[in-house]
Amino acid sequence: MKNLLLACLIVVSLGSCGINKQAQQIKALEKCDYRLTDATNITIAGADVRKIIQGGATSSLNIPGLALGLLRKDIPLRAKLNLEITNPTSALAAINNFDYIVLINRQEVFNGSVDQSVSIGAGQTTLVPVQVNANIYQFLTDNKMVDEIGAFIGGATNGSEKKGLVTLKIRPSIKVGGGLVKYPGYITIDKEVSSKILL
Repeated sequence: MKNLLLACLIVVSLGSCGINKQAQQIKALEKCDYRLTDATNITIAGADVRKIIQGGATSSLNIPGLALGLLRKDIPLRAKLNLEITNPTSALAAINNFDYIVLINRQEVFNGSVDQSVSIGAGQTTLVPVQVNANIYQFLTDNKMVDEIGAFIGGATNGSEKKGLVTLKIRPSIKVGGGLVKYPGYITIDKEVSSKILL
């Protein structure tokens, strides 16, 4: 009986050590510096946004599939956001999984999760690709937002730089036993982006 009790205590203490270690790694993650370096492979309704911008055809009529997407209320956006994370602390910063929310000019555009372990050593920098797959129908039916996007894209095509605010919110999770426990809040990264990012 004593051996069983001792074995249970060892298992519980090892589990709590693992949780404490992960909590310290997430704490270090809070102190990291975040930078959205660029967005690549951006497609809307299957059309490559960079090619449309470089061709000077920014009208929504020039995006094949957009009209059909509006009728179906399903306009897929696919992109890869490259997030640079720098760890200025003396501790390892790590995360097992995270949920994210992306906002443009403080309006939520899409959300999702990344099931990828990320570790940033003390004093190190790493690039984390965030794959985005979202239905942006609701976003594109907001006339004010469509006008802001049009002006932003227009800045990329006509050389008059436009700026916008992109906010990335990350909610990390830690592994406890066989499941994930979500961090109680979000780590918020605000980034002013230039229309030049689209070129």
